[in-house]
Amino acid sequence: MTIDIIFASCKTIMMNYILFDDTQRQELFPFTLSRPVCEIRVGILTLKQKWEYHLKTTCSYYTESYLAEKYKICGEMSDKSYIYINGSIFPDTDLLKAIQNLKVNTALVSSSKLLAVNSDKNPQTFNPNEHGLSIQQYAGNVSILQKPWQIFGLNGSQIEADYDLITEGRQSEALDASNTVIGKGRIFIEQGAVVQCSILNTSGGSIYIGKNAEVMEGCMIRGSFALGEHAVLKMGAKIYGPTTIGTESRVGGEVNNCVIFGYSNKAHDGFIGNSVIGEWCNLGADTNNSNLKNNYGKIKIWDIASENWQETGLMFCGLLMGDHSKAGINTMFNTGTVTGFCANVFDGGFPPKYIPSFSWGGQKNAPRFELSKAMEVAARVLERRGITFSEGDKKIFEYLYNRA
Repeated sequence: MTIDIIFASCKTIMMNYILFDDTQRQELFPFTLSRPVCEIRVGILTLKQKWEYHLKTTCSYYTESYLAEKYKICGEMSDKSYIYINGSIFPDTDLLKAIQNLKVNTALVSSSKLLAVNSDKNPQTFNPNEHGLSIQQYAGNVSILQKPWQIFGLNGSQIEADYDLITEGRQSEALDASNTVIGKGRIFIEQGAVVQCSILNTSGGSIYIGKNAEVMEGCMIRGSFALGEHAVLKMGAKIYGPTTIGTESRVGGEVNNCVIFGYSNKAHDGFIGNSVIGEWCNLGADTNNSNLKNNYGKIKIWDIASENWQETGLMFCGLLMGDHSKAGINTMFNTGTVTGFCANVFDGGFPPKYIPSFSWGGQKNAPRFELSKAMEVAARVLERRGITFSEGDKKIFEYLYNRA
């Protein structure tokens, strides 16, 4: 897919910081089918939120045209310089300093990877991926999100880094006395969160409970762990870190080293491990995934962009599920299964290891989920969380359906 850029504006920002997509986004399908790279959650925060914490201001997007209605440039651009930052890069203090010291009309590069550009041209007339400017080499280490399985692979270190950012100089709410705490690690409870009659083990990492989140009775949690705002951990859930459960998700059963972006449900018993679940997904009761091959071999997954199998180099890799996809009760996903956007998976036996976008049933040569019905379901699901299905959402659905 080629990158076709447009822009829009919403509110004034202090600085012109713009997070841009490069061709790396194709390596992160299915999650970048429906979002810019910087909206991927690794740790507690998305990449965009990490940069905003470090920069102390709002960042804008520079992405593909079919995404730009939903992911707009946030701010009326001033006529000063524009700082374009690669949205697949994790921020740190050394890199931040190098970017902020970058001279106008200069690109910051590490080996052949474009990290940032300082330009006097706005997004209407400038493409950071085709800059043609002076080059400055960056000598420091750079952490880049390059493959979808790195989302759960890097999750532990990113939970710890984000914990430091979010909690610096702040005091946790008191943990209810009905809980049992094991270890001498860190626990932070945000305002309005409820945690009762559960076991929290911090021996392996920190535990962060977001604002107005709930951990119901009988849960067993091993850090590193993050529970997003208004998210719910159902009774008796068994959580092995490092695991992140994003905003307004509902999760029960057994979960091991997973990232759930937000607004998704795995509310019942069943196991998911070494997996990434996008937004607005639902896993039916007793849905399970395999994360280890019977022969203990390395796992291959389907690469959507190249339409070929690629080696992960991992012994443990489970399910990579794109936004708005659903699985019926008792669904069994094999190791390294990839589902596209808005796939509806049901039927007996193991579905294929690649399930295309808008698949209806998930089996080979399955019919397509009709676009009008898919959008109707999505609108209904969003409405349950008090969110309106927007024109931007519609454009994403139409674009991906026409190219599925």
